[in-house]
Amino acid sequence: MQAQMLAPAAVLVAWSIIMLLWTAGTRFPALAKSGMDLKNAKPGGRGQDLEGVLPDKVQWKSHNYTHLMEQPTIFYPTVIILAMMGAGAIDVLLAWAYVALRIIHSLWQSTVNVVSIRFLLFILSTLALTALAVRALSVTLLANPGVVA
Repeated sequence: MQAQMLAPAAVLVAWSIIMLLWTAGTRFPALAKSGMDLKNAKPGGRGQDLEGVLPDKVQWKSHNYTHLMEQPTIFYPTVIILAMMGAGAIDVLLAWAYVALRIIHSLWQSTVNVVSIRFLLFILSTLALTALAVRALSVTLLANPGVVA
């Protein structure tokens, strides 16, 4: 069950890279269209500096990529803990649910971005992550030290 538990994490890593490429693929043309020249950009500039400069719809992809660098940082070690301790079928199901909801959240935020729906997707994914975290706590805190997995 170890590989099955790690597969959702690998998919979310790949999805994060896709979102990075989507961000770059929309941001660079928008920068060119705005007349900004990266060669003459202010030293130390950050993506946040483009708020109000680039269209909101372009920035949505960047916002989502940032989100994928936040909460999933809790998901990855949780999945590793469960894989190491011996994940069950429910753990794998919860991990896939989390990843599916995060991908749907990404697509929604990057295209439509109605906040009420986006928030619902976030809450649902957070519930899946919370269940995984509780499982990781239970399998580690309640582990029998005399039993080798």
